[in-house]
Amino acid sequence: MPDKARGAPVPVPDWASAFVLTASDRSAAGDRPDTAGRQVADRLHVLGFGRVEVRIVPDDRPIIEMALRDAAAEHALIVTTGGTGLTPRDVTPQATRAVIDHEVPGLAEAMRAEGRRHTPMADLSRGIAGVVGRSLVVNLPGSPRAALESLAAIETVLAHAIETLAGPYDHDTRPIRRAGGDTHDDPVDRDLEAGH
Repeated sequence: MPDKARGAPVPVPDWASAFVLTASDRSAAGDRPDTAGRQVADRLHVLGFGRVEVRIVPDDRPIIEMALRDAAAEHALIVTTGGTGLTPRDVTPQATRAVIDHEVPGLAEAMRAEGRRHTPMADLSRGIAGVVGRSLVVNLPGSPRAALESLAAIETVLAHAIETLAGPYDHDTRPIRRAGGDTHDDPVDRDLEAGH
């Protein structure tokens, strides 16, 4: 849970859905239960995400990239677990970086800072966070405890991030349909429409 300095988590919008992607060769093969993914999904439900989809994939960069792209078309938040370490099969950050439009480095910094409170090994996590379309993507470690600690470090800002990405901004708007059928405003950037 977040400490008093960070404040209490703000409930996410009721239309927001989340996607938990576990990258693990062993879990994908059925040799190890997906404890981290399940616990992260449970926590997201507590935070107010009415629908949380969970998927397990092997530590395979093209498969992870495809899963992230597919999830971004439907979910406001995408959280990965696993694949953030130093071994050759730890490719989740590379896959994430290939998919996102831009990084949100403050989230990764906050997660590593929280991790350092528990273990110096947190500095070895290569997890990143970023935006793809209107979705926020966050890499969590594969350890269940570390994954929940990292998620706790950013819980207070998740709702604001999701609402910001959903728009509208200081641009023209048109309605879009989110998961669950609710209608929201979708910003249309005048500069993009003008070809700039």
